[in-house]
Amino acid sequence: MTDPQAKDAARREARARRDAIADSDRPAASAAVRDRIAELAERGHLPRGEAGGYWPLGSELDARPALLHLKQLGHSVGLPVSGPRGTALVFRDWDPEAPTAAGRYGIQEPAEGRAVLRPSLLLVPLLAFDRTGHRLGYGAGYYDRTLDALRAGGVVVAVGVAFAAQEMPAVPVDGHDERLDWIVTERETLRIHK
Repeated sequence: MTDPQAKDAARREARARRDAIADSDRPAASAAVRDRIAELAERGHLPRGEAGGYWPLGSELDARPALLHLKQLGHSVGLPVSGPRGTALVFRDWDPEAPTAAGRYGIQEPAEGRAVLRPSLLLVPLLAFDRTGHRLGYGAGYYDRTLDALRAGGVVVAVGVAFAAQEMPAVPVDGHDERLDWIVTERETLRIHK
């Protein structure tokens, strides 16, 4: 098991690196990630059907352009609703024209009553990643539990989306940490071989 202090130190370093990315560089990075995800979809590397993503928090890469493109391709797209810490996320259908509400962490979520989706494609936020497909999250375990639950019920493709500057040589990992299938940054598309 990884030393919790090592993970906390890695989180602090990763957050500082991500926070340092210039605001002026962010829209172009989001557009490049959208284009790379579109290319993966066009080449048949991503499953059809329901897709899940996230509403950006703080300095996270904005995946909404990619989600909107997936919606144009015919995917139903959902955003997460956070339950109690330590539980899997629930994804509700996202319509960019419909109202959202601030959830548990102040993140915008689809309103009550929107359909619940079971994504077979999940765009995953992160603080850091490495080339073996490991990601460093915030430590609450939401995405690890979500991926574990989704994978127990069928195939799901997990695509970590990030700025290239978020790469680390090796992310500290524990046994419960779920690996990603792809990592997409503004600079490259990495297929993770397991």
